[in-house]
Amino acid sequence: MKMILAAITSTLTVLLMLPADGIAQTPQKGAKFTVAGHPGEAQLIQINGKSYIEVETLARLTQGTLSFKANETILTLNPANAELQTSTPPVKPTLSRAFIQAGIEELSVIREWRTAIVKAVESNTPLTDDTVSARHRLAEKNLALASAAVSTDDDRSAYPLLAAEFNNMQKLSDLYLAVRNQNKLMSPEEFGNGALEDQILNCAQGFQSMTESHEFQDQAACH
Repeated sequence: MKMILAAITSTLTVLLMLPADGIAQTPQKGAKFTVAGHPGEAQLIQINGKSYIEVETLARLTQGTLSFKANETILTLNPANAELQTSTPPVKPTLSRAFIQAGIEELSVIREWRTAIVKAVESNTPLTDDTVSARHRLAEKNLALASAAVSTDDDRSAYPLLAAEFNNMQKLSDLYLAVRNQNKLMSPEEFGNGALEDQILNCAQGFQSMTESHEFQDQAACH
């Protein structure tokens, strides 16, 4: 709409400011003139290598009305018609393909990280610091890739949930290392049914459902 008004304003300005000696010259027919989104066409007039169109013709093509006030000529467009021609359908909120892929990869790494700790607890076979650190670095790297993939509003809304999942997994890992470093036995039932691990599992499931629907949905478990 702004582009059409700018073009109309420019045309009217040229017509109203055209010098008298220029108008007196013999006009020649130029190319055909149309307004995008409006039916009909008109003939441009070539004078001194420049193209002009009568304001009355422009008003007819745009289905507008002309009014005159002192030394001012005003072209008024029909608001309903202008809105109909220039409106575009709203963009449906969605998660981008790149962010979905990065999110799935991050969830996969977090799942493997959690599974390794759970198995260590169940078998009473402690994980080394190097093993835990490697899991952490990989999850941190994938989270950075997910951040770089953010491109839509839904991506921006979903990223904090993915970051919260990473932070909660880090808390669970730190808890495991703290108990292990104290040489204490950890009950698999107690560890596996803890509120923190439930939160991690529920958040992952909620985020997974978003990747399937391609739409952001807030997940309380991730907060």
